[in-house]
Amino acid sequence: MWQAFGPEIWIVGGPVVTAAAGFHYPTRMTVIRLGGSDLVIWSPVALTPQLRGEVEALGRVRYLVAPNSLHDSFIADWHRAFPTAQVLVAPGLRGKRPDLGFGADLGNAPVAGWAGEIEVEPVRGNRITTEVVAFHRPSGTVIFTDLLQQFPPGWFKGWRALVARLDLMVGDEPSVPRKFRVAFSDRRAARAALLRILAWRADKVIMAHGTPVTRGGHALLKRAFGWLGKW
Repeated sequence: MWQAFGPEIWIVGGPVVTAAAGFHYPTRMTVIRLGGSDLVIWSPVALTPQLRGEVEALGRVRYLVAPNSLHDSFIADWHRAFPTAQVLVAPGLRGKRPDLGFGADLGNAPVAGWAGEIEVEPVRGNRITTEVVAFHRPSGTVIFTDLLQQFPPGWFKGWRALVARLDLMVGDEPSVPRKFRVAFSDRRAARAALLRILAWRADKVIMAHGTPVTRGGHALLKRAFGWLGKW
């Protein structure tokens, strides 16, 4: 299901996937259309013929992005469908996926084709993954993947519901799961990255696993990352 999220940005829901220990996760990707109709596919979901046709109707798929090492499952399928697209990945993913024809690691240098439209910031220092966060300037939207989560009440059942609650995966608003908090071995690096993200002063927030935030995004991020220190 497609949802317009602002000028030249859409979110698209994909199928539910099963992760470790039988936890089920919804999937969501973000599609951004740059000037000139080039498309950025951020964290691609499973590609179907219908989805391919809908994407092609918007423009030319120019960039495929795996924003962390946990969201690379479908990117090879997309690259086979769109072989001229540039594959951009989070730092650390290159070693995991030598099968992919990489364009560049995100965050090492600005992406020339995104100037003035998309900025990125890698959040380093986490033992689970390095996540690249993006800011779509025309819509005022910051895009997270796994560092922010908010599953709806009742999504998990039985012992998984208890684990999800203890892990801060469910709550009144999006939060950083406890497993990611304790995995930050370099909180100074994380705090420096978050200061740069907060400087964007985003009004809206997208995440892969949670209800999108349509207003008050900057204040939400300050609350969600308050455990790193006062902002």
